[in-house]
Amino acid sequence: MASWALSRITNLQKHFNPTNPTSKGERMVKISPEVSEALSLGKAVVALESTIISHGMPYPQNLETAKEVEAIVRQNGAIPATIAILDGIPCVGLSVEELERLAILGRKARKTARRDIAHVVATGGNGATTVSTTMFFASMVGIPIFVTGGIGGVHRHGESTMDISSDLIELGRTPVAVVSAGVKSILDISRTLEYLETQGVCVAAYQTSEFPAFFTEKSGCQAPCRVDSPEDCARLIDTNINLQLKTGILIAVPIPTEHSASGNIIESAIQRALKEAREQNISGSAETPFLLARVNELTGGTSLSSNIALVKNNARIGAQIAVSLSQLQEQSCKGEDNTNLKVFGSAEENKSSVWKYVGEFLAIPKLENTREQN
Repeated sequence: MASWALSRITNLQKHFNPTNPTSKGERMVKISPEVSEALSLGKAVVALESTIISHGMPYPQNLETAKEVEAIVRQNGAIPATIAILDGIPCVGLSVEELERLAILGRKARKTARRDIAHVVATGGNGATTVSTTMFFASMVGIPIFVTGGIGGVHRHGESTMDISSDLIELGRTPVAVVSAGVKSILDISRTLEYLETQGVCVAAYQTSEFPAFFTEKSGCQAPCRVDSPEDCARLIDTNINLQLKTGILIAVPIPTEHSASGNIIESAIQRALKEAREQNISGSAETPFLLARVNELTGGTSLSSNIALVKNNARIGAQIAVSLSQLQEQSCKGEDNTNLKVFGSAEENKSSVWKYVGEFLAIPKLENTREQN
């Protein structure tokens, strides 16, 4: 509770005095007014990645999907914060014009993982954020929940190639809860779960005991933990924050049954796509987009429609979790205030003391002026 209260005060400081961010890194990040205000007031905010816009599907379908996902977040009570790097400036919360620009750029925008951030920013480039980069910037500005389609993981034959997504490392060192449909089924799911265990990451399946496999509800792997409601998820995230574990959480949400693709069809397409990738020497950051696109072709578009459906479902659940977390933290803060508050003197004297304390702590002249006027 105390750590969250301190975070709220810090966010208030940023909101009232945005010209004096708390670190050099924050001075390089542009936060939209809507997201900034929501964070300062402790409202529910959901971070969204941008690689799915630039690399996930063609224009204008990518733009429409991005708008629809943001709309779902809003409909469920939270503020969407799509993250991208535009002209070398990390942006948290994109305008409609910025979303469209990114959608038109498509693959001309660099797929930006954590290792690429400094170079894209230093060169004034345009970057579409992956899971690791979106987590990094979300954590920097105080957004505790991030929604995506599926995270990266250990690639098949990763024990030989050492091809392991930086998403897993980021989950081990960045305290952001990631809501996804599990791990992309083009990857080695069992080894990915083992790696997450090594990183100390809490992995919880939503309303199931089996870890989902992105396109399908089942992977054959048991989930380490289970949560059954947004409130369950909120308590898990809040506890992780209060214990200062400093690790992320993976909340794996199965794709809705009506959109679940046939496991055999998808697996056959994946095997063929993997074979073609090896034959064409496609590897590294280019492999996942190639595999997903090829699987979509081989399944006649079924995998792409499933991908869009699961992202929208994750956005709905992620927003509900964010709202529950915001409410839980507000209640905790109020409970702590009621326990610790001791009233001395008149109401006016107490009001004056509170404003003086907040004004001194935040070093915001506006607050002191407001108190004097009152």
